[in-house]
Amino acid sequence: MISYNKSKIILKKSIIKLEEEIIDTNKCLNRVTSKNIYVKSYYPSGNNAAFDGYAIKSSDTYKLNKKTYQKFKIIGSIAAGNKPIKKRIKKFQTVEIMTGALIPRSFDTIIPIEKINFFPNKKDAKYILLKEKIPKFEHVRFKGSDYKKGDLLISKGTILQSQHILALKTLGIKKIKVKKKVNILFFSTGNEITNKEKILDWKVRNSNCHYINSLNRNFLFNFKDGGILKDNQSNLFRSHINKMLKSKIDMIITSGAVSAGKFDFIPNVVKKFQLSNYFKSVAIRPGKPILFAKIRGKSKAIFGLPGNPISSAACFRFFVYPYIRNILGINEENSFKAILKSKFTKKKNFTRFVKSKLITTKDGKLKVVILKGQESFRIKSFIQSNVWVKLPSGKSNFRKGEVVDCFFPNHSNKILS
Repeated sequence: MISYNKSKIILKKSIIKLEEEIIDTNKCLNRVTSKNIYVKSYYPSGNNAAFDGYAIKSSDTYKLNKKTYQKFKIIGSIAAGNKPIKKRIKKFQTVEIMTGALIPRSFDTIIPIEKINFFPNKKDAKYILLKEKIPKFEHVRFKGSDYKKGDLLISKGTILQSQHILALKTLGIKKIKVKKKVNILFFSTGNEITNKEKILDWKVRNSNCHYINSLNRNFLFNFKDGGILKDNQSNLFRSHINKMLKSKIDMIITSGAVSAGKFDFIPNVVKKFQLSNYFKSVAIRPGKPILFAKIRGKSKAIFGLPGNPISSAACFRFFVYPYIRNILGINEENSFKAILKSKFTKKKNFTRFVKSKLITTKDGKLKVVILKGQESFRIKSFIQSNVWVKLPSGKSNFRKGEVVDCFFPNHSNKILS
């Protein structure tokens, strides 16, 4: 049995190579960039108005004072999307301009509509009246003030979100290169596992398959259900691994049959293949029997998760998902911190993943309650939880008020990465 930290080192070394593909930016949600993306044009594309108002040349106002008004003749109106006026602008002329409209070159500042006095009146306005100096570049959005051509827009290894799509579309980027999603083939194991709705007392419903499948969108993989392997089907499992080696499947994940029982055939089958990296059993709770193997010379990997639903969920979250991030080229996931509401004791040499409830206090602090029912068979506490708390090895007693590491169970902490 190895430590959790040792298992993480092995996983980091066990890279499998994923291909890249070019996709439309309107289909890139939750995909991972395989190259840096650079801006292809200036944004804004030209100097434009930040407010509805009137554009003038600021130098026309330098000699104005509060004693008398100066009339500025209105010579036109420019809406957003209109071509700017190109005719020569004379002194003391102005143009009505709408937010986002390009500013004609002869003008250099904008007076918001709320500050305008009209002559002879607002309904029949032919002039605006000014009697004070107006600074240059008031309410002007400058060309390239947000992005210049060649600026880095999105870094390699970014999980693309809706705000990225907005930026890509705004800047006219139609296609990007991303990593292909990890293709996972999943097998449940055991004579007791069934997909039937009505079951006998000695049968167990096949929940792990459906839980992990439900995570595929949030956790960046394609899922294929391989069905249920019975206790006497070790040879069938071996043939599935052989088929994987020649297919587009990147990873096999099994649930169950990884411990030390009579029918726990997964480790024996896996060890018959040539492996470059391997571990079996990690000092964690829940999920100690977890298995990992990297096929030598192939970009193929195998995870054997425990059959218990909570153990399987924890091992996927803290072993499989970090591995997927790594092979996609995403930075290591950050935890977020919260304050323990009560003390907790565990075995010193084990890393614990505990089902917990995150709350916000009235004074804005994040606190976390470790729930009752931490046994791995209990799903009630998993339903009540909204975070996993990870308690590291090397320490037994965690005091009330300590700061601990938290992870969302069903989606990544990507907003913090």
